[in-house]
Amino acid sequence: MALGRSKVQPRFEDPRTLLGQRLRGIYLLLADHGGAMFADDYFADLYKASRLGRPTVPARTLATVMILQAHEGLSDQEACDRLERDLAWQAAAGLPTGAESFHPTTLVGLRNRLRASARPRRLFEDTKAAAGEAGVMGNRVRVLDSTPIYDAVATQDSVTQLRSAIRKLLRALHRDYPLLAAKVRGVLVRDDDYAGPGKPACDWDDPAAREALVDALVRDCAAALAVLDGEELEGPAADAVELLAVVAGQDVEAGDDGVFRIARRVAADRVISTVDVEARHGHKSHDRRFDGYKAHLSVDPDSELIDEVIVTAGNVHDSTPVVDLLVGHADDEVKPTVMGDCAYGTAETLARLADGGYDDVKAKVAPAPGP
Repeated sequence: MALGRSKVQPRFEDPRTLLGQRLRGIYLLLADHGGAMFADDYFADLYKASRLGRPTVPARTLATVMILQAHEGLSDQEACDRLERDLAWQAAAGLPTGAESFHPTTLVGLRNRLRASARPRRLFEDTKAAAGEAGVMGNRVRVLDSTPIYDAVATQDSVTQLRSAIRKLLRALHRDYPLLAAKVRGVLVRDDDYAGPGKPACDWDDPAAREALVDALVRDCAAALAVLDGEELEGPAADAVELLAVVAGQDVEAGDDGVFRIARRVAADRVISTVDVEARHGHKSHDRRFDGYKAHLSVDPDSELIDEVIVTAGNVHDSTPVVDLLVGHADDEVKPTVMGDCAYGTAETLARLADGGYDDVKAKVAPAPGP
């Protein structure tokens, strides 16, 4: 995809004019300020000059769709459909009524380029700055909260993780260190080529068979790690070794008889999948549990716009990034009032906020820990 230029000549079928006062919130902000925020060269650093590729798409249109897509929680296809059918979207993007959209895969490529750029959060940063300059976002109050981000991969049990970690290591070594791959393959004793995905064959109704399988998998893990001890690896192979070491130690323990068994405990920072190694078990309450990540938010309640967002693993406590959520106000002479639930009302969190100058904190006091 190459960069395009916005059409500056207005048409009679202007959705901004048609909607008038019915256009509100983020749609009004983008309609009135989007042209200045997202000039034609806004994404120029992401692309090399080229005359080849698909028809060009103006930067303002792409930026607007990505922002509204995140705002409404839509898929790429849904976002492109909305651009064609929704007057508020067309007004926000500076397009005439009835404008045609672009192919959804354009968004995939743009996101990948943004992640690799020197300023990957530019859409969020520039929209927030424009909202402040336009007086849409105030500084009186900030409401803190978090929300789960559910992982898109299946949570794996201990046996699946052990075998998957060995398989992942072998694949990485075969690609980058074939001689080491042969050495590791030579010390594995299980009758398993570790080629296919999923659980290994086993009589799962037989406790002795399950126990023997776990012990054999752990010993294969240990043997592979012993071969690679002291080797200087890089890239995927180094990551695979680290993952294997974690998985082999987090869920198993050796009995008095020397046999490795599944431990009757859950590791504090347990890896839940060898596919997405950063995801974790999390919980928003005693009964509401999830697997994945947390989005920690600082919100201006007047405009309902997000002032800051930080993503962590799912097991990170809500109050952990509280100072980073308010970093944009660190130099403010008058600090905003901070509001939140009891997760932000612990003595430790209140002390951290006080150290940062946030004296007006309205958070429900956290209950004292039980005996």
